[in-house]
Amino acid sequence: MLDSYKISFLGIIYFSLKAFSTKSKQPKSLRISIKNFNLMAQTYLIKRSQIEKVLDMKDCVSIVENAFRLYGDGKVQMPPKVYLSFERGDVRCMPVYIPSMNIAGVKNVNVHPKNKNLPSVMATITLFDPETGFPLAVMDGTYITNMRTGAAGGIAAKYLSIKNPKVATFIGAGVQAETQLEALLITKPTIFKIKVYDADSDKAENFAKNYRKKYENLMNVLKTNSIEGALQNTNIIITTTPVKKPIIKAEYINCGVHINAIGADAKGKQELDSEILKKSRIIIDDWEQASHSGEINVPLSKGVISKKDIYGNIGEIVSGKKPGRESDDQITIFDSTGLAIQDISVAYEVYKKLTSNEETEKDIERVNFFK
Repeated sequence: MLDSYKISFLGIIYFSLKAFSTKSKQPKSLRISIKNFNLMAQTYLIKRSQIEKVLDMKDCVSIVENAFRLYGDGKVQMPPKVYLSFERGDVRCMPVYIPSMNIAGVKNVNVHPKNKNLPSVMATITLFDPETGFPLAVMDGTYITNMRTGAAGGIAAKYLSIKNPKVATFIGAGVQAETQLEALLITKPTIFKIKVYDADSDKAENFAKNYRKKYENLMNVLKTNSIEGALQNTNIIITTTPVKKPIIKAEYINCGVHINAIGADAKGKQELDSEILKKSRIIIDDWEQASHSGEINVPLSKGVISKKDIYGNIGEIVSGKKPGRESDDQITIFDSTGLAIQDISVAYEVYKKLTSNEETEKDIERVNFFK
């Protein structure tokens, strides 16, 4: 009788352990941190160089598209980003909880344009276990920010540009233009000609030269000497400049074009002539953020447009709640301010890849903050 109890008891333990080990697809490190907090109270410190090894643009586009879908379906808890304003710049705090992924996180990112010995933009991301609040990882967020912003532009073009675009124009030739181009070529592979303009002529020339070399005979990449010339006979326009006075004039815009307005990320910034918005289908990522600091913030404050002129958000488009482009003559605009769900979704996938592989996991520094 005693032996039968032993067998039953051992069987319960065996099947319980088996169920626990297979129940969750989360990395072992996350499961341990939840169940055995005192034994594994260590937080991973993940550097940019480690993130770059496991995150490419193709994966990033897929992750961000799913994030937009969850957002459109209302399956996230995401307050608008909070701004702390200083004399020389600002810091933005962006939290989100994603129940379906069992993860939460916060990105903190600064913008200090006048920095000399430091980058003007630096970001960190902290991932939290929702069950305990334990900080699973603190990681570089600058690379992830660049990648997810590029991915968002590519996804917007997928849903909002004409079916088979041939030509894309970039106004601004900085780092963000590079990730925008990478994502665009994934979601719209029919593009074979790129035009680029930058107020810094050398920067535009280097951009064109680098991408001509990268794509060789597959792509024609041209530097242009004027914005007006760059916008002639184009299908997609990507603006990534920090200007406060519009540089894209209404008379430059042809019917059927799609615009990714990426540059406006603070109150008072504006890249597009307000008249363009009045004749376009406007898609934002988030009303609170876009109305405060996106491309629509200045036209709204001046009464040129109102909330009723906003067609919808990118989550509604991706989730199928609203159609995107409905005719080849339509002008569409995506006003991108960046959502926390983009950052945390991408960061969590990076975290899982790095910590579930023994070879990469052993190289990550860990710290117990609560000793």
